[in-house]
Amino acid sequence: MADSSEKISSSDYFRADSQGKILKEIETEFSEDEEALIIRMYNLLGKRWSLIAGRIPGRSTEEIMKYWNTRSSTSQ
Repeated sequence: MADSSEKISSSDYFRADSQGKILKEIETEFSEDEEALIIRMYNLLGKRWSLIAGRIPGRSTEEIMKYWNTRSSTSQ
């Protein structure tokens, strides 16, 4: 369980437990090559996350989508 005084950044991902308490998930790190590939694939395919994730070994559709949403919300 996370300490309530723990700082949470905007790049962290969240989910709720069975009682509705919000739990912090550890941010997944992406390499520069992965980031560049996600950007190129997004420019070609748009928000077709499963197709993009299929081109990056070991990455799930959810990880790619979360990465993109976090990246786009902090770049504005």
